[in-house]
Amino acid sequence: MRIVAALGGNALLERGQKPDAAIQAQNAARAVAALAPLAGDHELVLTHGNGPQVGVLALQSASDPNLTTPYPFDVLGAQTQGMIGYWLLQALQNSLPGRQVSAIINQTLVSAADPAFDNPTKFIGEVYDEERAKQLAAERGWTVKRDGTKWRRVVGSPRPERVVETRLIRLLLNSGAVVVCAGGGGVPVIRNEEGHLEGVEAVVDKDLTASVLAQALDADALLILTDVPHVLRRFGTPEEQPILRATPAAIRREDLPAGSMGPKVEAACRFAELTGDMAAIGRLDDAEDILAGRAGTIITPGGDYGGPADLRPNFPR
Repeated sequence: MRIVAALGGNALLERGQKPDAAIQAQNAARAVAALAPLAGDHELVLTHGNGPQVGVLALQSASDPNLTTPYPFDVLGAQTQGMIGYWLLQALQNSLPGRQVSAIINQTLVSAADPAFDNPTKFIGEVYDEERAKQLAAERGWTVKRDGTKWRRVVGSPRPERVVETRLIRLLLNSGAVVVCAGGGGVPVIRNEEGHLEGVEAVVDKDLTASVLAQALDADALLILTDVPHVLRRFGTPEEQPILRATPAAIRREDLPAGSMGPKVEAACRFAELTGDMAAIGRLDDAEDILAGRAGTIITPGGDYGGPADLRPNFPR
């Protein structure tokens, strides 16, 4: 079967850890250990988050006196794809001797007319007081908004339309390779008025990109892997309880945190609705059990799932 697994940023940098390279390389090796059984039995595409890493690079770039202007956000996204891709590539090669592994830089096409560009809402980078934030906005052309008691830069988060290198990813999969791609949601690009690709200052939701990619690759399952075992009904209350099985319509009726679990659920729902196949959300360490139907929150069009036998591989691809 063909599986797309989306790693959350916490897979490489746990809460409270310093963003040192050695720590993240060790975390990447642990993440791959949980995924190696899937790669041994199935075709595997691995995507990943980059929130903590791109924040570090953005701060370094903004503080570098040798730069006339900081590196734009699309360039920073590409840098994190190379860095994280290297850690995952090496860990996969060590875990799967003899298996071909590829980590590639990806662009994600978004619409230049997406309304998200006119109403940027995605907070990035460090916090400032109001005066300093507005000064930086004037100097660098940023949009800044209040984030609690402080101010931060915001950029648009347009909807992903297509991973530009989808055909290349398919070729690699068909050759038997494990593929690491679409890190951080992919480098956001538009087609300009000359028809050329052009990077934009934006952040694409990584889980929505994974869903779009899984659809385009005719994947049999989409696994969104994070640090919680299930989606929780009535989260944060004494009555909270895990959701084990759901249809897209049923889980969308739940009151879910908009900034964290909400996008993951929406990405899973879109995949299940448009393909008729299984999407799931759960702990990275439970990846094998999630596919087997023993863990996680599993979303299917009919709300039922008994394991891999319920998946119908889409051959030929």
